[in-house]
Amino acid sequence: MVTKGLTLRGLEVFEALARTGSVAQAAEITGLSQPSVSQQLRNLENALGTDLVDHGRRPMRLTQAGRSFLARAESVLAELQIAQSELSVMDLGHLSTLSIGLIDDFDNDLTPRLATLLADSLTRSKFKLITLPSLEIFEALASQRLHLAVSAHSGEVLEGVVEYPLVQDPFILVAPKGGVTNGGVEAALQALPFLRYAREQLISRQIESHLARQQLQFEERFEIGSHLALMAMVARGLGWAITTPLGYMRAARFHEGMDVYPAPFGEFSRTISLFTRSDWSDQVPREVAGMTRRLMQSQMIEPALSRLPWLSGQLKVIGG
Repeated sequence: MVTKGLTLRGLEVFEALARTGSVAQAAEITGLSQPSVSQQLRNLENALGTDLVDHGRRPMRLTQAGRSFLARAESVLAELQIAQSELSVMDLGHLSTLSIGLIDDFDNDLTPRLATLLADSLTRSKFKLITLPSLEIFEALASQRLHLAVSAHSGEVLEGVVEYPLVQDPFILVAPKGGVTNGGVEAALQALPFLRYAREQLISRQIESHLARQQLQFEERFEIGSHLALMAMVARGLGWAITTPLGYMRAARFHEGMDVYPAPFGEFSRTISLFTRSDWSDQVPREVAGMTRRLMQSQMIEPALSRLPWLSGQLKVIGG
C-alpha cells in the first residue's frame, strides 16, 4: 500500500524543485502557485518522515535522503509518461501504409520506443521506419517516399509541408574535462581548436550561420561527419565543439571526459519538428506528434535536465 500523502503531484513538485533549486521556478514548471509548491513538498516530506531538501539553503539542495529518493521519483514519473504514451496513441489500423523517417540523433532513445508503439497500433498496415540525416529526410518527404518525418527545421520555407513543432534544443559548448581553467571559456576557445561538424550536415550549417552573424571566425582544421567521433575527440582533449543537449546525451560513454557550458557567444537553438505533406490526413500527424512529444519529454529531456539543470526553460517540449 502506498503511504498516505504520497501523491503524483508531490513527486512532480519534488522533481522540479530538485532540478531548479527554486520554489519560483518549480511553480512555473508545474503550473502551481509558490505556496502550493511549498505545501506539496511539506506533505511529501511528512508522508516519508524525513527532510528531502535543506530548507536553510538557497538555492535549495537535496539532503542525502532527497538524493536517494529523487532517483526513484524520476523513474516513477518516466514510467508513467511512457504508459500515458502507450494508452494515448490512436488506433492506426485503418491505414494501409505508414512510412516515417527520423534523424539519427534519436537512435539511442526515441526511435526504438516510437517504432514499438507505432507497430503495435498498425494492426493491418505496411509500416516502414528509417533513420537519415536531416537534409536527406527532407528530400524523401518532398519526393513522397515518406508520410511523416521528424527532423531539425532547416530554417527554409517548405512548400506543401505542414510542421508540428516538438522540441526546442539549444546549442551548448562541450570542452575537454578540466580544459576551462581560471582563464575562463574564452581563453579555452583560443587554446584549443574548434571541432566542426561536416559542412554537408544541417547542424553544421546552423552553427556556422550563427558564428557568422556574431562575426566570429575560428581556424578550420577539423571537420567531422560522425557525431560520436566528434564527441570522442572532445573527450580526448583534441578540441572543443558546439552541439546540443540531445546530441550530448547520445554520447553518454564520453561524458566523463567532457565539461558542458552554455554557448558563450549568444543563445541560439534548433527546433525539432514533425513534418508531413499538406495533402495528408491531419489527424494522424497530430496524434503521432503528441505521442512523440511525450516520449521526448520522458526519454530525452528529463534525463538531460537531470544532468544539466541550468538548461531548464531552454530545453523543452513545444507545440501541442
